[in-house]
Amino acid sequence: MVSAAERAAEVARQVRDPEMPMLTLADLGVLRDVEVRGGEEVVVSITPTYTGCPAMATMRDDLVHRLRAAGFDRVEVRIVLDPPWTSDWITERGRAALREAGLSAPGPAPRRTGPIPLTLGPARSAPACPRCGSAATRLTSEFGATACKALYRCTGCQEPFEHVKEI
Repeated sequence: MVSAAERAAEVARQVRDPEMPMLTLADLGVLRDVEVRGGEEVVVSITPTYTGCPAMATMRDDLVHRLRAAGFDRVEVRIVLDPPWTSDWITERGRAALREAGLSAPGPAPRRTGPIPLTLGPARSAPACPRCGSAATRLTSEFGATACKALYRCTGCQEPFEHVKEI
């Protein structure tokens, strides 16, 4: 028999990201923990991809709705900020889903210790085109449909694409 905690975790793992629906919250790496207290209250912990992420309210509402529909009447969603989310937490399944949807998956996030320098220029990465694989791409806009994505154009196949930023 499946425990309430296993059932709640399975339901939470299926909730999709509202901005990138090809990803579940688990594949995006924002779903941190699911626990059941006293056999009836579900507490879900999620981490925003960045401070002020507008999708957090929708993620919370979707988690509450799905868990209540699965028979859990008391649901609490907590926001966990430490440690902060990193694009390194996107699962391999999530990276594959991004590529299949025509988005460029992020590379490794920058590693820093100590103070973070202020740089006024755009963060430059050289993502490969998710359509043809060419490394000949150029940045067209630092921001895409959401702040966590940038717009690029492949100079090989001439197709535009979004790149999920390394955070």
